[in-house]
Amino acid sequence: MATKGKASKKVVKAKQPTKSRVETEVKEKISKEAKGKREKEVPEAVAVTEVAEVTEPLEVVEMEKVEVAAAVEEVRPEEIEQELRELKPREGRKVIVGPPRLTRFEKARIVGARALQLSFGAPPLVQVSEGVSNSIQIAESELEQKALPISLRRVLPNGQYQDIPIGWLLEN
Repeated sequence: MATKGKASKKVVKAKQPTKSRVETEVKEKISKEAKGKREKEVPEAVAVTEVAEVTEPLEVVEMEKVEVAAAVEEVRPEEIEQELRELKPREGRKVIVGPPRLTRFEKARIVGARALQLSFGAPPLVQVSEGVSNSIQIAESELEQKALPISLRRVLPNGQYQDIPIGWLLEN
């Protein structure tokens, strides 16, 4: 408000906000905004830094000394010697390692490898029909007809493995 005549200034000392006062002001503002009422007397939102200034100082806590272990020599995979041992089934055609069928990942790897060979000029192992022009389709038909002379090696984490002909896995 403007006054006539002499300009007078009022000096009002602001009270130091306490933590509870700041919290109540913030809660009031939130509740008023939630109701949709906006009044001019609502205090501005309190920043986190202002709240941090109001709180009590933190106590200094002594930390325990932690001993750091000595550096371990780096071990490279080629330095690890793992003896591979082949598992042979006692009964003729039995899959010991893994599922008794060809997994989708194994099928994808076999078809992809064979399709790559065919695209580089390897001769197909089956009769190619006239409608097939894609090396992937030829590789899939070779796999379905069990024409591929490929064996899978399934390895266990302990170093044991089994070489399994594809024909065993396609029978199931």
